[in-house]
Parts: sequence; structure tokens; C-alpha cells
Amino acid sequence: MEHDSANAIAGEDPYALFDAWFAEARKNEPNDPEAVALATATRDGAPSVRMVLMKDHGPLLGDSGGFVFYTNGHSRKGGELQANPRAALLFHWKSLRRQVRVEGTVSEVDPAAADAYFASRSRDSQIGALASDQSRPLGSRGEFLARIAKVTARHLVGVIPRPPHWTGYCLNPSAFEFWMDRPFRLHERRRFVRAPDGRWTSTLLYP
Repeated sequence: MEHDSANAIAGEDPYALFDAWFAEARKNEPNDPEAVALATATRDGAPSVRMVLMKDHGPLLGDSGGFVFYTNGHSRKGGELQANPRAALLFHWKSLRRQVRVEGTVSEVDPAAADAYFASRSRDSQIGALASDQSRPLGSRGEFLARIAKVTARHLVGVIPRPPHWTGYCLNPSAFEFWMDRPFRLHERRRFVRAPDGRWTSTLLYP
């Protein structure tokens, strides 16, 4: 697969390389190619990680491009991003034997963007977002289902408003790393770093 070299595809544009790989993942990855591990940390550096779904990406998002996901801002990850707005993403496409790491700072999306995405979700997902105190202790599954029933009864018709604490976040990359499987564990790694003037530089890394 040498013709797929990260060097050959991207030039010095990590977004172009990500777009090429993501397009292949959407064709070949059997489940959720947009699934990504999101790592956050508390103010004093205690880490945590979970899977989220990337909902938008590109060089024109935010001030300098980014990767967007949505969640409950009162969740553990929301609280950690409020206290320490730095995070990392890891895409792992097992079918392609590739992964992409992204590091950077995180900020909330514009409320209008959060409203638009929330409105695009299924009604059941909207109700779930209203009913869930994400990351808080739950006495039983039945308690949660009862809350869903109550919220459903309150919103039998009409538009369901987005809860103010349910929002989107955009990770603005300061670095990318692309990893490709090679025989005998002689893998290919290429790291991109954004300079203060916004330009990207890259180098290969030992596997």
C-alpha cells in the first residue's frame, strides 16, 4: 500500500489528508466511521476518555478550523472542558488499519449552530437529551425511563427546545498525527504542527 503514503496524499495540508482518509473510512468502515475517542482532563490533569460522534469538520470552522461534537455541557466531559479547554481526539479505522490523532483547544460552537443540530436530531433523541442528567448518579433504569415518559408527555406536539446546557464543542487543532499500518510493525507516522502564523509543518516519526 505504499501508493497510499501520507506523504504522497497530503502535501502540507493535514485537513486534505484527513478528508481523503475519512472518505475511505465512510466507504469501508462497517460502523460509525465518524466515531472518535475524546480525551479530556481536569484542571489538575487527571485524564478521562470516551467515544463521541464527530458531526462536522474542516479548515473553515471556528477561527482556524476544527472538529465538532455535541454533548450535555453538565456531563463529566463538559465540566472538564470548562475547567481545562484542551483535548485530544483519536480516530481508529480498523478496516483500513489507520488512525488519526488530533490535539488542540476547545471552545463552544455558536448557539445558532447548536440549535440547528439539535433540531435535526430525532424526536426521541431530543427527549433523551432533556430527560438525562448525563454523568450524574442514577438510582435505577426504571427511574430514567420514568423521566423519559414525563418529558414525552410534556412534548407531545410542537418543537422541542434545545436545553441551554446541551451544546456543541469545536476542537481547534494545533497538531495532527496520521498512522498507517505497515508489515512487520514498520508503521508510517506523520505529524503536523501548526505554527503561530497558522501554517502547517510536518515530519515523519519513527514507528
